[in-house]
Amino acid sequence: MKIERFEDVLSWQKSQDLAVDIYKLFNELKDYSFKDQVCRASVSISNNIAEGFERYSNKELVRFLFISNGSTAEVKSMLYLAYRLKYIDLKTRDDLIKKCEEISRIIKGFIRSIK
Repeated sequence: MKIERFEDVLSWQKSQDLAVDIYKLFNELKDYSFKDQVCRASVSISNNIAEGFERYSNKELVRFLFISNGSTAEVKSMLYLAYRLKYIDLKTRDDLIKKCEEISRIIKGFIRSIK
């Protein structure tokens, strides 16, 4: 099946869900710079998938998928920091890290399928 819209890309769908989770989780956080950074990184995942898809070039798509995967790692890193700062509990951290790892695996698989 050929994917014709970025909205049909599984990694885009899952990263949108992750961004919603991150926004809800840190909504009340008073550390505004932390909240801004983690929220922006979470949104960057799906936005880069969408932008790369709309470039209509496999080379460009792959480039944006690598950027998206980097944003996934950034969110994951910030979740470790959020736990250490006691902004989130261990279960929340681990659940969201698993989502990041799943998104990363899907993105890497997508890259491999294009190359």
